[in-house]
Formats: sequence, C-alpha cells, structure tokens
Amino acid sequence: MIYTVTFNPAIDYVMQVGDIEFGITNRSKTEEILFGGKGINVSQVLSELGEETTALGFTAGFTGEALEKAVSQKGITADFIRLKKGNTRINVKLKGNVETEINAAGPHIEKDEITRLFKKLDNIKSGDTLVLAGSVPKSLPADIYEQIAEAVKNKNIRLVVDATGELLLKALKYNPFLIKPNRQELEEIMGESLETEEKLISAANFLRQKGAKNVLVSLGEEGAMLLAENGEIYRQAAFKVKAINTVGSGDSMIAGFLAGCEKGYEYALKLGAAAGAATAALSGLATKEKIEEIMEL
Repeated sequence: MIYTVTFNPAIDYVMQVGDIEFGITNRSKTEEILFGGKGINVSQVLSELGEETTALGFTAGFTGEALEKAVSQKGITADFIRLKKGNTRINVKLKGNVETEINAAGPHIEKDEITRLFKKLDNIKSGDTLVLAGSVPKSLPADIYEQIAEAVKNKNIRLVVDATGELLLKALKYNPFLIKPNRQELEEIMGESLETEEKLISAANFLRQKGAKNVLVSLGEEGAMLLAENGEIYRQAAFKVKAINTVGSGDSMIAGFLAGCEKGYEYALKLGAAAGAATAALSGLATKEKIEEIMEL
C-alpha cells in the first residue's frame, strides 16, 4: 500500500484571462476547477497505474466536502480527517499575459486533529510506502515531517519526501527512500547556480550523503536524472509533448517512479518521466492511456 499525506489540500480555480489590468474589472475567457494537493495528485496517478493507494490529509467546511466528493469520483481511496473549523482552501490561478497565482492559507489544524493523523499512521505496515508532499500550514509544527518520520522509522517502510528547503533537509536524517527536487530547488539548497551536469550531480550527491537513498531530479525540458542507492546515475531525456499544464507534473513523476520500481530504477525513471509528461500534455493529471502512449515515443 502507498499512503500519501496532503496537509493542506486545495481547490484550484483556474481562469484564462488574457491581459490583466489592475484597478478595473477583468473578465475571464474560460474557467476550470481542479481538486487536489500534492499527495492527492500522487495518489490519483498511482490509481491510474493500478497501484493500491490511500490518500490521507485534512479537509474542512463545504469546500472540503466538495473535494472529498471529487476525490471519491476519481476512484481514489481516501481517509481524510474532517476539521472542526474553517474551509479547505481555494487557490486562484490566473493565466494570461503572465501567470499569477493566489494561494490561500488554509484552515487551522488543532492539536487533537494532528493526533488523529498519527493514529491513522499507526496502520502503516512493513513494506508499505508513505509519501509526504507539499508545504506545511502555519498551524502545524514546523517539524511535522520529522515527527512523522520519527513515528514510522521502525516500521520498515519506504519514506518519500517531496518538500523544499529546510523541510526537506531536516528529513534526510531519516534516510528517505526517495526525494524529488527540481533544479531550482537544488540551487536554493546549494546557494549557487547549477548550470552544468557535473554541478547537478554534485548537488544531488550532497543530498544522498545527507541521507536520501534515491535522489530524483526533475529538469523540465532537459528530462530527469536519478542518483540511485545502488551508486548508479541514470538519465532520461524529456519526452516531446506539447505542454498545456505543468501543475502536478512533479507529483505525477513521483507516482510513475514508485509504480515502476519493481522493474528496476531505469524503468522507474522512464515511467516517472512519462507520467510527468502526460500530465503536462493534459489539462488535468496523467491518465493511464496517455502515459502508455508517451512510453511508446
């Protein structure tokens, strides 16, 4: 079983607006509503690939009810904790001459509700995978990733961490099975530009030395690179697709990689890259059919 945790899921309200002028009324050309959050996205693509997965996280209010309904309709098994107060956030994505995003803060999570999450994590068994993905709301302890990693460290599970900055670095001491930084995130960690292959490898190897077993680096049009726990470096060229939407591509890459691991890291990297490209080529997340189509390219 692959469990995912989304601390702050969201409803994304995406509007195509053309040129935006501030101070006046702007009208959208089209609108689209997307339901998700990084962990939920991973679970959705895993489900498409036939993997057994359960999405954990927090929902609240009428927007939380809508998100839960949408997740259920997509066939994703979920076990969300309903918060007593607030509403699941709505993020506004304005796509015009420039892309502008306004991300809401999300509801407040009480201590007893955090305790309920840890009780659900008690159900994780040896051999399972736990994916911690995304940012942490201000109402949660800043070290919540570390707390969870500490709670499951003796369960013989695969821990996956998809986070940035200190949130990621502090989790490395728990030897996560997989982390997935992109080039920009690596540069922020290293404090320098990583314009060469040698510098990218050096940065990824730094994270391996800090404790990560596998470092999967997404590189956009340059494809992806994996520094694997077996000491090998794998490279995957980008699949040539017409990009429509890049939101969720990184989450899809993680899902594809996890789904392909049993066939070896080279295949897992290819499937991960194909899943990421499939999401980029669609208005929503990758489908099984689109992933299979891209794998044949």
